Amino acid sequence: MISTRLCPGPSSTVSFRRAHLRSPPINFQRFRLRPICCAVSNGGDEKGMTYKGAGVDIDAGTELVRRIAKMAPGIGGFGGHFPFGDSYLVAGTDGVGTKLKLAFETGIHDTIGIDLVAMSVNDIVTSGAKPLFFLDYYATSKLDVDLAEKVIKGIIDGCKQSDCVLLGGEVSHCSFTFFVFLIIILICLESFIKHFLQTAEMPDFYANGEYDLSGFAVGAVKKDELIDGKKIVAGDILIGLPSSGVHSNGFSLVRRVLESSGLSLSDNLPGNSGKPITIGEALMAPTVIYVKQVLDIISKGGVKGIAHITGGGFTDNIPRVFPDGLGAKIFTGSWEVLHVFHWLQQAGGIEDAEMRRTFNMGIGMVLVVTKDAADRIVTDSSMAAYHIGEVVHGEGVIFS
Repeated sequence: MISTRLCPGPSSTVSFRRAHLRSPPINFQRFRLRPICCAVSNGGDEKGMTYKGAGVDIDAGTELVRRIAKMAPGIGGFGGHFPFGDSYLVAGTDGVGTKLKLAFETGIHDTIGIDLVAMSVNDIVTSGAKPLFFLDYYATSKLDVDLAEKVIKGIIDGCKQSDCVLLGGEVSHCSFTFFVFLIIILICLESFIKHFLQTAEMPDFYANGEYDLSGFAVGAVKKDELIDGKKIVAGDILIGLPSSGVHSNGFSLVRRVLESSGLSLSDNLPGNSGKPITIGEALMAPTVIYVKQVLDIISKGGVKGIAHITGGGFTDNIPRVFPDGLGAKIFTGSWEVLHVFHWLQQAGGIEDAEMRRTFNMGIGMVLVVTKDAADRIVTDSSMAAYHIGEVVHGEGVIFS
């Protein structure tokens, strides 16, 4: 990656007393697949536009995860856990998918780095882990320094929002304990770091002016503070934290809807009652980074499980944090569905079930909490949060 300087402000110190570097079996408990295919197919006999019809088959991804589970039992969550002393290191990796195509077309590059950081740190905070550091990989056919600078500035902004270090930069103001910890991790992951701390020029591989991004975040949580959903019971409350828009999932379908609508990214978003905004601006709104808000809620108690609403929407993501025999009942109309989703559904003739399985629908993070915690969260004037549902006996997600 391009060298940068970033160091977080004061933060809590994670203790790694009596930690050792003997390698235990890696726990892939929180592995997930993020489909980003962008090929276009006909979509079979399904009514309206679908994610599958746009080239992304979530069911195929689920089947791959099922097969991998035979080799790495226990996968299926949002981030991988690695035992380290009295804590777990929690790791997550992701990209921003075909949202990059819209970045190329709109010329909006200064926020795509925020999306990149958000996709990984939002995953690992679902375990209650505080992000420690972030690594990025930037690949392009020919390096455009001005363009790359815009992207990296977004990554730095994302790291600041999540209070983590972008490795490759300066860490001079970090505590000695944290600095020693980073040295240990760097030694352990030397070959991995060598790969990720770089900008790759790959002539003839990418079209001129295009690039690809991927990111990797590591956080830590005390073992006795891990949030894993095991204590969730029927009657617990679902709290939704609002999104800024589409975030970084569903863009293969978004692009197909845009193409069929006859509109361009520079046209104003139709039917928007607020301040005029172009379709491109609405779609490129950066992903919300929930780290500080979620960690603050966790610190006050009552949080049992957390789901990051990405590809798969409510339908696939919420059940991943539940014990067997439990499902979710979602109260439709209990939060504001952003206008961009109404436009996408209308312009694409997309059915409700498909919308709910493809997009976040205005809720980017769902917390499963006790009733007391729910009352506290929704009445806290310092944050926007909605009581969007409850845990019920059964399986899957129902909407009422």
